[in-house]
Amino acid sequence: MGTITLDKVTKSFGAVQVIPPLDLTIGDGEFVVFVGPSGCGKSTLLRLIAGLEDVTSGEIRIDGRNATETPPAKRGLAMVFQSYALYPHMSVRKNIAFPLRMAGMDKAEQDRRIEAAAKVLNLSDYLDRRPGQLSGGQRQRVAIGRAIVREPAAFLFDEPLSNLDAALRVNMRLEISELHNTLETTMIYVTHDQVEAMTMADKIVVLRAGNIEQVGSPLELYRNPRNVFVAGFIGSPKMNLIDGAEAAKHDAKTIGVRPEHMSISTTDGQWRGVVGVSEHLGSDTFLHVHDTGLADTLTVRCDGEIGVHHGDAVYLTPQPDKIHRFDEAGLRL
Repeated sequence: MGTITLDKVTKSFGAVQVIPPLDLTIGDGEFVVFVGPSGCGKSTLLRLIAGLEDVTSGEIRIDGRNATETPPAKRGLAMVFQSYALYPHMSVRKNIAFPLRMAGMDKAEQDRRIEAAAKVLNLSDYLDRRPGQLSGGQRQRVAIGRAIVREPAAFLFDEPLSNLDAALRVNMRLEISELHNTLETTMIYVTHDQVEAMTMADKIVVLRAGNIEQVGSPLELYRNPRNVFVAGFIGSPKMNLIDGAEAAKHDAKTIGVRPEHMSISTTDGQWRGVVGVSEHLGSDTFLHVHDTGLADTLTVRCDGEIGVHHGDAVYLTPQPDKIHRFDEAGLRL
């Protein structure tokens, strides 16, 4: 089991409250991603769950048991950090075995768990190598293996891919998702990268200044953001947000349109603008359109073969049923 409940949890550093009263339930076997901008409290929240930071008030329950005062080692959780933190003089086998040896586990059970973890992580052929002989992705897998052998109630990942290059990040993203499907264990994953959140999560928790702005599946947040902050944060490129007279036509303070929900023409349309930077990605092209009188820039997603260039005049037309409306408080209408 791996159900984790936060009940009115707060965290303060001196007089500064970084986590206001917060309620959250993470179900057994869920892959939950904490996402938000730098300084939003996501890593602090993870450390509170792990027991690496003391809760100022409130209660943390793991499988119904009050774990608020329980030391980290006895919470039944395993944490994977941004830094691999491997012992360079030890083999992969000994690195993975380290927490088991510290717990006094017998050698036969250690070997069983190490072999099983190595098989899941495709590390069986590397058990006798040292970390310096491995790639960055392999080292991260060793760090994950060290967590797996503990057979925890939940895994906690604190931006584990930040030190990897772009190609390795994609590969490791897939491997961690596949690992979740294999182990069926609760995973909580912290990232500032909303693409990671969208592609990996069963449930996303969007944080801002320690507050939960919205909780839901990736598609729920994408299709129905509850406020302007979530609308602008979830999605890549982000949603176009427009204020002023154009929003007032829709009885809203702000309207939002995603780049893929606008058509583009060189002859006519609802909003006229001038093409600025074009980002050609092969199958898609993202055009950044200026001088519309609506926003500094509107981004539109087009076919990769679109034949417009920097400085061309274009017309954009939003799909009427895809316009998001927000009130004066920034809340969805």
